Amino acid sequence: MEPQLGSLLSEMLVTMTDRGPDSAGIAIYGSDQSNLAKITIQSPDPETDFAGLTDELRKAGIENVSILPKSTHAVLTVPADQIDATRSALCDLRPDVRVMGTGSTMEIYKEVGLPKDVLERFKIADMAGSHGIGHTRMATESAVTTLGAHPFSTGLDQCLVHNGSLSNHNNLRRSLTHDGIRLETQNDSEVAAAYLTGEMAKGKNLGAALTSALDDLDGFFTFVVGTKSGFGVVRDPIACKPAIMAETDAYVAFGSEYRALVNLPGIETARVWEPEPATVYFWEH
Repeated sequence: MEPQLGSLLSEMLVTMTDRGPDSAGIAIYGSDQSNLAKITIQSPDPETDFAGLTDELRKAGIENVSILPKSTHAVLTVPADQIDATRSALCDLRPDVRVMGTGSTMEIYKEVGLPKDVLERFKIADMAGSHGIGHTRMATESAVTTLGAHPFSTGLDQCLVHNGSLSNHNNLRRSLTHDGIRLETQNDSEVAAAYLTGEMAKGKNLGAALTSALDDLDGFFTFVVGTKSGFGVVRDPIACKPAIMAETDAYVAFGSEYRALVNLPGIETARVWEPEPATVYFWEH
């Protein structure tokens, strides 16, 4: 089913348009390239910012760099040990360019607009991969902007989408920033992503990090979190935000409502259930 991943996720996301018409985004986990990393970037003026960028990065000392533009986004491929150097060079060379995500397999595309338009802009239906996460947003805590759209990524091959609202995100933001984790927005969902990045940097796997989140994050939330090896789901102890899961021998799928899953192959024989409150679910390849 990996060649169909982009198509399946696109249909799921369009089905959920009315839950979040402000903006949309998707993370796709594709093939791993030995000793190379992907940096997904976004620009409000891509024709200007992407032109000549690889030549300028090479002059700045970033060797073996290539670029694949997709509308307002582009994927830079660089040596894995030059991610930080590339990000620093981008700040100097293209101050208006923003990094959407980094990793060896993950690409993130997100923009303001309806899911259908965002998906078509980036040709998501044509993409293949091992797993992916999509989100449609109805802004409640911050402005409708590209950076405010989900998924949020604060660590290598990590991303998070969130339905809900956190009440202690300002205190957590100060603590995480002090620990050296980069945050780009005032969105509470980005803080949740950064919290999990920090916990996993301590040696925890995704399941353990999500378990810690139940103690440390205050508010209402359903999280879906992606890593290089899989994805996880957790709901807060009240579990007022909707969620549904389906599992077959071929795949595991999540949606805010069953209608997002109804056209998946084999759904009629899948095990379908509602995730329990304060319970961590995660799957790894």
